[in-house]
Amino acid sequence: MTANRLAGKVALITGAARGQGRAEAVRLAAEGADIIALDNCVTAGTTDYAGPTEEDLAETVKLVEAQDRRILARKADIRDFAALQALVKDGVEEFGRLDVVVANAGICSGNWSWEIPVEQWQETIDVNLTGTFYTMKATIPTLIEQGTGGSIIITSSVAGLRGHPFLAHYAASKHGVVGMAKSMAVELGQYNIRVNTIHPHGVATGMQPGRMGELIVENAATLGPIFMQTLPDPISQPEDIAAVVAFLASDDSHHMTGVQLPVDLGTLLR
Repeated sequence: MTANRLAGKVALITGAARGQGRAEAVRLAAEGADIIALDNCVTAGTTDYAGPTEEDLAETVKLVEAQDRRILARKADIRDFAALQALVKDGVEEFGRLDVVVANAGICSGNWSWEIPVEQWQETIDVNLTGTFYTMKATIPTLIEQGTGGSIIITSSVAGLRGHPFLAHYAASKHGVVGMAKSMAVELGQYNIRVNTIHPHGVATGMQPGRMGELIVENAATLGPIFMQTLPDPISQPEDIAAVVAFLASDDSHHMTGVQLPVDLGTLLR
């Protein structure tokens, strides 16, 4: 960790109540950033794991404040564009600026592609792709208006770079954010605003789709190897992802834009 690498900067993080979002909020705060945090704090209608809670978001606030940094946290859904706009406005008024946007919020569920319920497909696309677009649309005008550049980091997945069994809807959404990020990187380069995507494999968060695990076990002989990692660790921790986000948020990566950066334990090598 580089002390004060993000001093004087303000970062907005979606999905900040727990898991990667919380770890990213704490890591960026530890490096000097003030935080604007949001999470919808509900369980998604088409997933089979419990969603984050308001108590989780309150814990993120405590952990950021323990780093002696300021935080504005709000219960808000990234599918609500008006709520996103209001939060950005209030955050900039309170902290004076916006420098980093971490579009981390997302959901995941598992199914055979032809058995995905229409409602499950729609919610996955609405949250992971449309919600990420809304996050960009709500924040980019401020970054441009400030005239001081910025860094946008979008959480994709290894499923955003190749096909994954049982994840057609999730993979479609995560491929979608990559295309969006590449287009935005080209457009925003003239403003010194960088846009990159990160691509984790399995991460130890509360987002663990039970049905997908069942399908992997049932089809271990034919499809299980696709999920194998190369490095010894079986799974990444949220802090592992947060460290990469901090790098991309900082000036250490000031010549990187339009990059798809795997943090995947070597899964994509298989």
